[in-house]
Amino acid sequence: MNYLQVAKPLVLPNGQQVKNRFFKSAMSETMANQDHQPDDRYATLYRAWAMGGSGIVVTGNVMVDSTALAEPGNVVVEDERSLATLQKWAQAGTTNHTQLWMQLNHPGKQSPKFLSAQPAGPSAIPVHGPNQKYFNPPRELRNSEVHEIIAKYIRTAEIAQEAGFSGVQIHGAYGYLVNQFLSRKGNQRTDEFGGSLENRMRFLADIYKGIRESCGPQFSIGLKLSVLDLDLEGFTEHDSIAVIQKMATLGIDLIEISGDDYEDSAVGFSGYAHMIHQLTDVPIVLSGGFRRISTMEEALGTHDADMIGMCTPMAVMPDLPNQILAGSYQPVPLPLTMGSRKLDEKYSPTFITAYCEQQARRLAEGKRPQLYTSAWRALAASIQMHGPNGLTPRRAQ
Repeated sequence: MNYLQVAKPLVLPNGQQVKNRFFKSAMSETMANQDHQPDDRYATLYRAWAMGGSGIVVTGNVMVDSTALAEPGNVVVEDERSLATLQKWAQAGTTNHTQLWMQLNHPGKQSPKFLSAQPAGPSAIPVHGPNQKYFNPPRELRNSEVHEIIAKYIRTAEIAQEAGFSGVQIHGAYGYLVNQFLSRKGNQRTDEFGGSLENRMRFLADIYKGIRESCGPQFSIGLKLSVLDLDLEGFTEHDSIAVIQKMATLGIDLIEISGDDYEDSAVGFSGYAHMIHQLTDVPIVLSGGFRRISTMEEALGTHDADMIGMCTPMAVMPDLPNQILAGSYQPVPLPLTMGSRKLDEKYSPTFITAYCEQQARRLAEGKRPQLYTSAWRALAASIQMHGPNGLTPRRAQ
């Protein structure tokens, strides 16, 4: 018998049982074809992660609207044209009693220039920050368009359920559209989707309620938030607590909180998570920085988290959960560097993303991951995958 807490099953509010506490967080694969549809490589990739032992595996960004992309190679699911391929993907990703959740996303104004001549968001407020030059100024979504996008989220969830996915995760983090509606900075609307926090969270709440009504009480629905989105002038800690409590009241099954390093936090990640856990009964996933078994056990034991989310380590060690449960796990160091601290700080999101995409493609081709430390090599791989646009930042942060 395995006495590790990560080995214990978890029952979600909808009654579904997750076999253990390992949560493979979303990782962009960017392998879709020119029509933004998946191919059989997704089944190969997700079978590897399912066989690797995670209780829940979450897909990379699946876009709900083909006119609004966040990255080159995004999968778009807005109709049933790829249902057969999605069914193969779901069947492979749910082997070994694994739950496979499709991550639903829309970039809003955070669609790069090379993908959107004029993106649209809650309000006509440009992206700010060091990466603003990579995004065109947005126009404001019409009220009818907001309702249409909500319907798109619901339709994509319906197709995911039809294909055999265990659930969906609504992406509400990293400055994408859901987060744009939640933030006072990005949302200055005067209709029912703007103004008060209750109105600003209506977009998210209506997406959730629509999916729940259509897909039923036993279909798993999660939400992703990030501590990196907390902002005194936009989306405050108080706002985030209110959103989590609202979604708990509505019946959300799981909330992932990501964006920091649990083992070396600069913003009190564990304290924030512990507070959230005391305010709601919804299971919480913490994602970011987990490497040591002792830290995973600490997060579960102190009720900071109910599941342990991991992303980058799973790109190079898809069977990481199995190794931990078998007692053979040794953390793999991932010291990617450009040889300059200044360059590393500036470009780390780009080269880490590129590194993970490269490893995902190797797994999808039935190959073993390729360990190396040169961030320049990761950037070269990104250019090979996506051309010069592979070096373009894909998020405002």
